[in-house]
Amino acid sequence: MRKYRAKGIISKGQQQAIALAITLLASAILTGSCGKTITTEEAGLKIGALIPLTGDLSSLGQPMPKVISLAVDTVNQCGGVNSQPVTVVVEDSQTNPGVGAAAMTNLVKIEQVAGVVGGFASSVSTAALPVAVRHQVMLISPASTSPSFTQQAQQGEFAGYWARTVPPDTYQAGALAKLAIEKGFKLVSIVAIDNDYGLGLEKQFIEAFEQLGGTVVNKYQPSRYDPQATTFDNQVLLYSFGNTPEALVAVLYPQTGALWLKAAHEQDLLEQVSLILTDGVYSPNFPEQVGKTDGGKFLLAGAIGTVPQVNGKGLANFTKVWQEQTGQEVRVFAPHAYDAAVLLMLAAEAAGVNTGAGIKSKIREVSGGTGKKVTDVCEAMELLRRGKKINYQGASGNVDLDEYGDVASNYDTWAVEADGRLKVTGQISPD
Repeated sequence: MRKYRAKGIISKGQQQAIALAITLLASAILTGSCGKTITTEEAGLKIGALIPLTGDLSSLGQPMPKVISLAVDTVNQCGGVNSQPVTVVVEDSQTNPGVGAAAMTNLVKIEQVAGVVGGFASSVSTAALPVAVRHQVMLISPASTSPSFTQQAQQGEFAGYWARTVPPDTYQAGALAKLAIEKGFKLVSIVAIDNDYGLGLEKQFIEAFEQLGGTVVNKYQPSRYDPQATTFDNQVLLYSFGNTPEALVAVLYPQTGALWLKAAHEQDLLEQVSLILTDGVYSPNFPEQVGKTDGGKFLLAGAIGTVPQVNGKGLANFTKVWQEQTGQEVRVFAPHAYDAAVLLMLAAEAAGVNTGAGIKSKIREVSGGTGKKVTDVCEAMELLRRGKKINYQGASGNVDLDEYGDVASNYDTWAVEADGRLKVTGQISPD
């Protein structure tokens, strides 16, 4: 696994910055003399990030270290957390549950983080969560959408050490079903990646679509593909029971999903169906990954899909600073990752301790409590230092976490244009 370490930049012109520098120097001396990593209480808040820098979701994960560092740098520049600087350690999950669990173990046992932003793949979060809960480390995912987390949280399995800034796919399933019906589709097939994300959304979509009067023609024999597959030479099952679908709902990850769609095209299985996609492939380079016809037309031209709507009150400021610092457009789930990091730091400040248990005790209060609504992170930190309560309004949305760690959201609809660009075409509610 790959590990990356970053520290935020601390202002030198303020008295607080001097104290922070002294703390860092003392920490370095202690670390050098003792020959071991000192605890988060002694060294200040340390958070981890469990991100797919390689593997199937790498196109979504690669911008995230910069996103999380932006949040940490912002907090450090206005005084840190509990009068000390925040540090962040990034681990590459490789979009692999086994690697993710090992990386999480390193974060909690070796790095001694108090909270983690991640994972992205629901299967990675599933593997990492037992490690986080066992060591009382708060895990906040910006992208794991499987409905199974809600069900497990309802059963008390996470003891409060789980939350996510992205809505569960019970919402996306409803939005997808409504989109299909609005486009006039009554008969659809479905294909899904065979992991927590794919299977969860497959099940929820079938239920939602049938409630609206639609029929999933391969309901009893859905097409699923292995997340570790590297080729799809075998016939891909799209049709069942003699019914030809009008549309194909494809629940994919980018790398393997592109291969699957290429194989389906080569087998002439996409010629007569419209394609409906999900947030897992909402990436500007995905149409290029899938490729073009011999005539130069993008295979995905005309495809439609859904993605969680980002309408937070802090979005404009986040977008401005992000573009100034990177020159890049804001990618899907970037605001959610930013908010996840911010919530970890705000909760630690509110608790007055740099521990996972402390973060857990205040996470709902700072995310959606009765305090002052605030979008500016430094203003939020200052209010907490003065003993005031806040209700953080994030870049991704209001991030009001419920008792199971979930947030609610509407969805944007999008389409692939003839030139391969992704264009948001409207909004849709899941209800």
